[in-house]
Amino acid sequence: MHPRTPRPLVVDTLIATAMAVVAVLLGQESRSQGWPDLDARAYVLVALAHLPVALRGRWPVGVFAAVQAAALVYITLGYWPVVCTFGSMLALYTVASVRPVRTALACAACMTGVWAYAGVVSHTPSMASVLGQALLYCSVLVWFGHLARRSAELTRRLRAEQAERARRAVAEERGRIARELHDVVAHHMSVISVQAGLARFVFDSDPGKARGALGTIADTSGEALEELRRMLQVLREEDPEAPEGAPMPTLARLGDLLERVRSGGLRVDLAVEGTERPLPPGVELCAYRVVQEALTNVLKHAGPARARVELSYGSHGLTVRVTDDGEGVNPDRVSTGAGHGLIGMRERAKLYGGTISVGPRAEGGYQVQLTLPTSAANTRRGDDRTR
Repeated sequence: MHPRTPRPLVVDTLIATAMAVVAVLLGQESRSQGWPDLDARAYVLVALAHLPVALRGRWPVGVFAAVQAAALVYITLGYWPVVCTFGSMLALYTVASVRPVRTALACAACMTGVWAYAGVVSHTPSMASVLGQALLYCSVLVWFGHLARRSAELTRRLRAEQAERARRAVAEERGRIARELHDVVAHHMSVISVQAGLARFVFDSDPGKARGALGTIADTSGEALEELRRMLQVLREEDPEAPEGAPMPTLARLGDLLERVRSGGLRVDLAVEGTERPLPPGVELCAYRVVQEALTNVLKHAGPARARVELSYGSHGLTVRVTDDGEGVNPDRVSTGAGHGLIGMRERAKLYGGTISVGPRAEGGYQVQLTLPTSAANTRRGDDRTR
C-alpha cells in the first residue's frame, strides 16, 4: 500500500485496539516488576497512548504528539513506562514513512527525550542503558520508515514512467497507422483519376462503360472520404526509417507471410471460411498487420508450437483468428516498440471500428481474434466483381 494514501480506518483501528489490549495485559505484570498496579486513571492513559494510532494515516505527526503526551503523563504519575511504548514506536515509524527525514528525526529526538525522562523518574541505575535502547529503537524505526518512503517514491516514479512509455507507444503506433492510411487514400485517388480519364475518353462512344467508370468513382471516393476521416483522428509523426515505395500488404500476400514464418521454424496452417472478396485496403492492411504481429509473438514467446490462421468472410465483416498450442504469450512481454505489439493491434482494431481479444485458451496455447466490419459499398463491389 502506498504510504502517502490514508490506510483503511478499519485496519488501523484493529491494530490500535490490539496494541491497547496487549498493553493492558502487560500492565497486569506491573507489581511483579516493582511498579504500582494499574488503576482506572492508568487504564485511561494507556488507551490514550494507543488508540489514536487508528488515525495515523491521516494525521501522522498529530497522532505521534498525542500518544507521546499521554505516555508522558503516564510516566509522570509513576506507572511502569514500558506499558506505553508500543503506540509511540508505531507512530514514529508512520511519521518516518510519510514525512521528510528532518521531521522524523525531530520526532525521534522527542521520543528519546521521553525515554530519558522515564529513566530519571524511575531512578534507574543505568541511564546509559536507557539512552542506548532509546537511540537504537528510534534509529531502527526511522530507518525502516525512510526505506518504506523511498520504496513508495520509486514505485510511483516507475508507474509514471510505464504510463509515459505506453503513451509514447500509442502515439508512435498512431503515427505509423496514419502514414499507412495516407497510402490507402493515395491508392483510392489513383483509381479515381484513372476511371475519370476512362469515362471522359469513352463518354460519347461507349456510354455504358462511362457509367460503370462513374459508379466506380463514386464508390472509391466514398471509401477515400472514410479513410480520410479516420486519418484525421490519428496523430501523424514523421519516421525517417520508414521505407519509401514499399508495396502495401494485403490478405492476398498472406501466403508469403506464412512462408516466411514457416522458414523461421513455426508450423502454421491457413484456413478460409466464406467467399473471399476484395475488401477496403485499410481493412486488409489492418488484418494483415494483426496476423503478422500475432505470429511474431508466437515465434518469440510460445516456444515449440503449431499455429493456425483462420479467415472468416461474413456478409458485413471479416473475422481473423490466430491460435497456437504453445506455452502462451505473456501480455507484459509483448513488444510495444517498433514491432507494433499489443497496443498496435488494439489501436488498429479501434481505428476501423473493430474489436480484438487476446488471451490464453482453455485447452492450452494462446488466441488472438480480430473482428472488422466492412463497408456496404465494398461488400457490394466484392460480391458483384468477377474473379
